Amino acid sequence: MLKPYHDETATELRAQFALRTYSVRMKIAVIGQSLFGQEVYKELRKDGHTIVGVFTIPDKDGKADPLATEAEKDGVPVFKFPRWRVKGQAIPEVVAQYKATGAELNVLPFCSQFIPMEVIDHPKHGSIIYHPSLLPRHRGASAINWTLIHGDRKGGFTVFWADDGLDTGPILLQRECDVDPNDTVNTIYKRFLFPEGVKGTVEAVRLIAEGKAPRITQPQEGATYECIQKKDNSKIDWNQSAEALHNWIRGNDKVPGAWAEVDGQKVTFYGSSLVDNSPTNGQPLEIPGASQPGIVTKAGLVLFGNDSKALLVKNLQFEDGKMIAAAQYFNSGSSAAVELTEEEKTFAEQMRVGILTNVTEIEDSTDFFKSGAASMDVVRLVEEVKLRASGCQLQNEDVYMNTTFQDFIQMCVRKLRGEDGEEELVVDYVSKNINNMTIKMPHQLFINGEFVDADGGKTYKTINPTDGTAICDVSLAQISDVDRAVAAAKEAFEEGEWGRMNPRDRGRLIYRLADLMEEHQEELATIEAIDSGAVYTLALKTHVGMSIQTFRYFAGWCDKIQGSTIPINQARPNRNLTFTKKEPIGVCAIVIPWNYPLMMLAWKTAACLAAGNTVVLKPAQVTPLTALKFAELAARAGLPKGVVNILPGSGALVGQRLSDHPDVRKLGFTGSTEIGKHIMKSCAVSNVKKVSLELGGKSPLIIFGDCDMDKAVRMGMSSVFFNKGENCIAAGRLFVEDTIHDQFVKRVVEEVKKMKIGDPLDRSTDHGPQNHKAHLDKLVEYCQTGIKEGATLVCGSKQVQRPGFFFEPTLFTDVQDHMYIAKEESFGPVMIISKFKSGDVDDVLRRANATEYGLASGVFTRDISKALYVSEKLNAGTVFVNTYNKTDVASPFGGFKQSGFGKDLGEKNCCFSFIHIF
Repeated sequence: MLKPYHDETATELRAQFALRTYSVRMKIAVIGQSLFGQEVYKELRKDGHTIVGVFTIPDKDGKADPLATEAEKDGVPVFKFPRWRVKGQAIPEVVAQYKATGAELNVLPFCSQFIPMEVIDHPKHGSIIYHPSLLPRHRGASAINWTLIHGDRKGGFTVFWADDGLDTGPILLQRECDVDPNDTVNTIYKRFLFPEGVKGTVEAVRLIAEGKAPRITQPQEGATYECIQKKDNSKIDWNQSAEALHNWIRGNDKVPGAWAEVDGQKVTFYGSSLVDNSPTNGQPLEIPGASQPGIVTKAGLVLFGNDSKALLVKNLQFEDGKMIAAAQYFNSGSSAAVELTEEEKTFAEQMRVGILTNVTEIEDSTDFFKSGAASMDVVRLVEEVKLRASGCQLQNEDVYMNTTFQDFIQMCVRKLRGEDGEEELVVDYVSKNINNMTIKMPHQLFINGEFVDADGGKTYKTINPTDGTAICDVSLAQISDVDRAVAAAKEAFEEGEWGRMNPRDRGRLIYRLADLMEEHQEELATIEAIDSGAVYTLALKTHVGMSIQTFRYFAGWCDKIQGSTIPINQARPNRNLTFTKKEPIGVCAIVIPWNYPLMMLAWKTAACLAAGNTVVLKPAQVTPLTALKFAELAARAGLPKGVVNILPGSGALVGQRLSDHPDVRKLGFTGSTEIGKHIMKSCAVSNVKKVSLELGGKSPLIIFGDCDMDKAVRMGMSSVFFNKGENCIAAGRLFVEDTIHDQFVKRVVEEVKKMKIGDPLDRSTDHGPQNHKAHLDKLVEYCQTGIKEGATLVCGSKQVQRPGFFFEPTLFTDVQDHMYIAKEESFGPVMIISKFKSGDVDDVLRRANATEYGLASGVFTRDISKALYVSEKLNAGTVFVNTYNKTDVASPFGGFKQSGFGKDLGEKNCCFSFIHIF
């Protein structure tokens, strides 16, 4: 049974292998078929009921139905009657065999045969049937199809008591769900009707066993009955609105398939979705009866209703069974066959053996489906390819689109070679010749593997802080764009290739991404320099260099995220076993700051992807360009569509919607404490999503008189002025022992005077511009506050008189504990120095800890005992001893108190921050 266990970091479900028992166990006959019937059968046995017989369909092409296979494995009697009635009359021998089982209840989870009333009424408790609609609506065998064809906003299922009518018996149990606008029969079945239907059917049996099962007469009002959907009645009537056409196509997808005549042949349409802004770039396709020609675009086939609104179809199937991507309609037969290498020929022959168990000899022309293959064979074939060629990641659609053995092998080989003809990534670059190179920058949103404009075409200008000029227009994401990106990430996680991928293959893709980032390292560093003001040499080493290291580090963790077995008291004599599994959370939102645009992306995204999640990331509005370039490289590395989504935009709009979105399961944020608190509240109110926060800091650095002065000065300078002071762990306040205070200040002033302020692309520049104008203005105001409060300004505090957002490195001394600048973070190149009395270690520790922040800290001393004592007493997530700013991808990073919680980097981040434990 399942027992929940709660701790701070995760929810663990301990699966203890013992049968669930109830006060009443029944003898049950299961009558039906399919995987659904198999799952109901298994769950009924787990509940302690006795399955006295399974009645299912005969074997097809030598293959037993999954329900029959499961029951035979358990030694349960299995009956495979081809029919129960002849000319409307029950077959006596069949009924006799059924009655001999002694069933007390019939459960019909999914049954395509007509069962006579002599069987339905025979058991003590009668018979119950699962039906995939909210009765009395959509009675009949095509209930799911008609739920979608009618555009119902609510769907669901009913478990009812069987009578002599067609789905008219009293209702025992109903469950409903929302129907999404782009749901298909497959998606709603997999998301709700299958998993919840199994649970509901078993719950109905449980109610019967406990004597609590109701019998609610079906109302006549609202009752509908629709015919069975077959190929001959699923032809498309084009004289309808776009929404009605979309509902008809999705309601018949995959079976029987909505079709129309195109170019003189019957073409079936699959994968329909409504579109707001129909693409106009493409090749027209005349469709008889349609209000206007369709348009074959790179995204698919755009169709129009009689209201001039549009829908998009992804796939088409011809009369011979061949399925193609709709975007390839005009060149579907143009690709020449590739010649196989010896290794590829070996792979082909391995696949030829056993690809179809019911066909003795596979020819190149053998058609997979015409030879009797079904959907389960497709799944088996896809998994077989993964075992034999891990580099070939297939989806079920690939099999449907390459139905003959020769086409299938050609497709596999092209994928293995990286020549699979997948849709080319289209990027509308902004190009600039700068830093002795041509940089090519994407500037649109990146959603579901494509660069797209924001809803309504909204844009804003991103500014170069070096001179204050606009770099380019960037798409400004809206709430509807957030919803699209989250939906794409959810689909990629739940339905796509990413969610099914072997962890080692996932790691291989992340390694490839790191390699591509390294190939583009100079370009990324240049973009970082012009968009954020980072000094190019620092961007090359840290902003980009550490980002590459981060992705490589976490790529290595992909196949090492493991659960454990746990000894428990009940292990003997009951043979119970407890184990844990670590699994990805799902859709993760990431909101990052502007000081290290690419590195902050890497710190959070690499671990998130390594754990198997999908990502919707909002870069800082003022520094979007390296995130968008990263999106391009992720696509070129082969990360499937929807896995990475990038949304430049405002925090109030995009960040808020991500915090509130019910399909986001984790949010990682780096930024101010004030915004962090707001995000935490929104995440709690919306759906209690997991949160990790890296917030503000006022990191103390204590410098004792016995320090190495040269190192203390050098590292003290770095602790404040590194990356222009725009550094979350910057030493916000230096405590210098009075015996060396004046000497230390003098040395710092000398070093400040040597700093070269200038163009971040100049290799000799030490200090570039602040990130943006608003931040520069805040620094000027911050320093004016310090002067007014009585701190001694030694140097700096002003904007540099040149174009751009340059600010002088600043030094304050005589800073008292009550002053604003002693308590609040500047997030800029402002050194705050306070003196402390010689030998008074505990008092300086008290002063250092007298803050609500606890991100980082440091100590300089030659006395190792003192260093260890101070390190233990400082309340901070990181304590640097005789160094500063030394972070590494393998070392966890995060803060205490109002500096946030949760860790970036290190093993634990990958293994705990972005996973569930089951």
